[in-house]
Amino acid sequence: MTGPSSAPSTRPTLRLAVPTAALLLAPLGGLALLVFRPDLDGAWEHHPAHFWLVLGIGGINAVLAYATGSAARLRGDARLLLVSLAFLAAAGFLALHALATPKVLLDAPNPGFVLATPAGLLVAAVFAAASSLRLNDDRARRIVRRAPWLLWGLIALMVLWGVASLAGVGPQGPAVAETASGPLTWLAVSGFALYALAVVNYLRLPRAAGSTLTLAMAAAFTLLAEAEIALIWGRNWHASWWEWHLLMLAAFVVIAIAAQRSWREERWAELYRAETASSDRPISVVFADLQGFTTFSEKHSPAQVTEMLNQYFTVAIPPIVERFGGHIDRIIGDAIMVTFNTHGDQPDHARRAAGAALALQAATASVAQAHPGWPRFRAGVNTGIATVGVVGTAGGRTYTAIGDVVNVASRLEALAPVGGAVVSSETLAGLAGAQTTPLGRHPVKGRTEPVDVHLLVALPAAEGPP
Repeated sequence: MTGPSSAPSTRPTLRLAVPTAALLLAPLGGLALLVFRPDLDGAWEHHPAHFWLVLGIGGINAVLAYATGSAARLRGDARLLLVSLAFLAAAGFLALHALATPKVLLDAPNPGFVLATPAGLLVAAVFAAASSLRLNDDRARRIVRRAPWLLWGLIALMVLWGVASLAGVGPQGPAVAETASGPLTWLAVSGFALYALAVVNYLRLPRAAGSTLTLAMAAAFTLLAEAEIALIWGRNWHASWWEWHLLMLAAFVVIAIAAQRSWREERWAELYRAETASSDRPISVVFADLQGFTTFSEKHSPAQVTEMLNQYFTVAIPPIVERFGGHIDRIIGDAIMVTFNTHGDQPDHARRAAGAALALQAATASVAQAHPGWPRFRAGVNTGIATVGVVGTAGGRTYTAIGDVVNVASRLEALAPVGGAVVSSETLAGLAGAQTTPLGRHPVKGRTEPVDVHLLVALPAAEGPP
């Protein structure tokens, strides 16, 4: 069964490989023709077209940078973070390059803004190549922890470049050639080598049948590598010069189209590190739901039920997410599931989860007091090993935790008193000095072994919010 089932996923790929490679490499043939036949390298100097073309490319990059950056922060993924910085570098420096267009915003070409494109392509190439490398967990976590420094450092570099350009810092002259020469040639060559490295490594990444995002990244980096070559040989305002603009546009449009065709849930999952996509790690889970929700729903209108849930979740979710660093895995009706240490960066996850459970009860107590008759939350906390990652395929994909630790947490919640929180012995082991009341061993539905249950009363000051 293995042979026949695998054939459909490999043969189309092989059939498409040759024409795809020929299509991607065709611009190099066109560039060579223009270089060796200068009579064919026609000139078209149209400043507004240049301005809006470059600004449009930068806008596409800005959208890609925001989308990938948001996903990278949510999942704590180092590869996607580096990809977002590559997009941001290209977007920012392209915006600076757009300012170099004469008679649009500036009266004359500005050398710094003119040279912003080769500089931006090189900076983006550094991040692109770095994103393609195999990173171990420790190095990946360090990159994610330093994300704010990388982001603001890149922004500062672009701002400084713009200020220096306006101040006339650097080589000046009556005419600014946009063909790279001297040191700029080496910048372009370096960028080409880095993009080539990224292409090779992205082609080596494992991918599911039918997935296109990693291939789109490889194709885009191929086009950017060719843009580096066109930067060296292109003649100002000639077809060979316009070519590298169009190559950059094509590169980022390819990625945008591939991302748009990906399923909206976990759209960038194909670019996740293997450890982000699926890995076993210790986590803590908080389950909470409203005792008496069904009875309340029976006696009230759907609008009243919705208002009650919104008020509860408005005050319950912020302390969990902001103060304790939890991740809202899901909200199903009146139930909420929160996970801790899904990125592997919270060694004190048991303390965080227990503190979040108590904070949830404290925050929602005031709401309940103001609305007599409203149901109250119960909460259960459990700690253990779970598989964390992407579950499902296109049409139904989510990022969640799977394992016995999750199942037990959901059962513990049913054992908690109204307005209280219970923890397992596994969670209690990480709560030095916690005040608890033993509730004994309780059988758990679907599990052969009973579970030690403890009512969590209070945490010492050291066990409070991180």
